[in-house]
Amino acid sequence: MATPRTPKLIDSHVHSDDPRLSDDFPAVMARARKAGVIGQVIPAVTAEHWPRIKEYVAGHKDLYACYGLHPCFMAQHQPDDLQQLPLWLGKERPVAVGECGLDYSLRDVNKSEQQTCFGAQLALAREFRLPIVVHAHRAVEDVIRMIKASGHNRGMVHSFNGSLQQAHRLIDLGFMMSFGGAVTYDRATKLREVFAALPLDSILLETDAPDQPDMTHAKQRNEPAYLIDVWRMLSELRDETANKVAKSTTANAKQLFGI
Repeated sequence: MATPRTPKLIDSHVHSDDPRLSDDFPAVMARARKAGVIGQVIPAVTAEHWPRIKEYVAGHKDLYACYGLHPCFMAQHQPDDLQQLPLWLGKERPVAVGECGLDYSLRDVNKSEQQTCFGAQLALAREFRLPIVVHAHRAVEDVIRMIKASGHNRGMVHSFNGSLQQAHRLIDLGFMMSFGGAVTYDRATKLREVFAALPLDSILLETDAPDQPDMTHAKQRNEPAYLIDVWRMLSELRDETANKVAKSTTANAKQLFGI
């Protein structure tokens, strides 16, 4: 567990159920806890993953489930997945809906199909009064437009890569921005500027493990224990102390997800 010198951190977006972490999952969890990670929010990407996430969460009090349908897996989603989702939300009581959203970077992307799926999940999040975990890649403007139209004002955009102006528009809509390993690289000049300029009460930290490792673990398998390295490097970009960044981002995650 966390020592007095280790901050308490919450990984607001981590795929702890991913098979790439399963071979040594007990060790992965032990390293995360030793590094001060007191909570991990696990978003689903397909309905096939929902039972697996349910099982992981049931066995660990510091894991929290989200159920949703990711835009990068449209070909894997089944016709009745959106009909099954409200049953899971009502019965399993996850901390959020997601991961869902829009991704226009894909080859042969069907924007209309993605938007229909995202719109349905925004409506469910509002109906069940849950925050929503949003994926927005090369689609931030349409994400903002759809959030505004939905009337749902509680959620986060994970691995945010938009502009400062877009971030402030999302804040005005009640959303937070989450940042992870991508911001730790020297080449991420504009993204670092966004992170440094945002109000601290709008920021969350994440690893997105096993993907998107930070600079010190480049080209390695990412894992939630590395959130402490993300915190250390990103804190250097802020005017506040590193301790203040840790306390605030953890409080933000607790407030958003009700954990």
